[in-house]
Amino acid sequence: MQTAERLHFSAEDYLAWEATQAEKHEFVAGEVFAMVGARQDHVIVSGNIFAGLKQRLRGTPCRPYIADLKLKIEAADAFFYPDVMVSCHPGDLGNQQYISNPTLIVEVLSDSTAAYDRGGKFAAYRKLASLQEYLIVDIDARRVECFRRTAENDWLLHDYLGEVDCQLHSLSLSLPLAEIFEDIEAA
Repeated sequence: MQTAERLHFSAEDYLAWEATQAEKHEFVAGEVFAMVGARQDHVIVSGNIFAGLKQRLRGTPCRPYIADLKLKIEAADAFFYPDVMVSCHPGDLGNQQYISNPTLIVEVLSDSTAAYDRGGKFAAYRKLASLQEYLIVDIDARRVECFRRTAENDWLLHDYLGEVDCQLHSLSLSLPLAEIFEDIEAA
C-alpha cells in the first residue's frame, strides 16, 4: 500500500476528498492509501465471481457489488474497496457511497496485498457483525479459502482446491472453481 499525499483525514473529509479523485484510495484510522491497478488475471477472476453471484442471486434480496463500491467499517474507522462483496441488508440498498452490512466479502490475492488481505484487512472485516463468510482467492494456486463465522463467533477455514464447488452457506449457493478460474491460463 502506498500512502497518499495528505496523511490524516476524518472519515467525512476522506469521503469528500475521495469523490474528487481519479484513482481509488482506502482509508484506515485517518490514513489514506492509494490503490494500485490490478493485473488482468485479477480482474478476470473478480469478474467471474461477480457474474456467478449476480446470476445466482437474481430474485433474492441480496446484491453483489464489484470493486468500485466502498465498504465502511465503522468499528475500524475504515473504508475499503473489496474485490467483490454481497449485501442482503435493506439498509445498504439506498446508500450510493458505500456498503456497511455485507454478508460475504471476496479478496483476490495479489503479490502486493496478500499479507494485508490475510492479516490487517481480515481483522478489520471481522468487526462487521453482518459478515458471515470471507473468501481469499489465490489465482496462482487455483485455491479458494473460505473463512466462515461460527455460532461462537470464531472463524473456521474451508479450503477449496481442484475440481470442486466453493460452498457459500451464507447465501445458500455454490460456485464451481472451474467457473471462478475460467479464462485463466495454467501457470
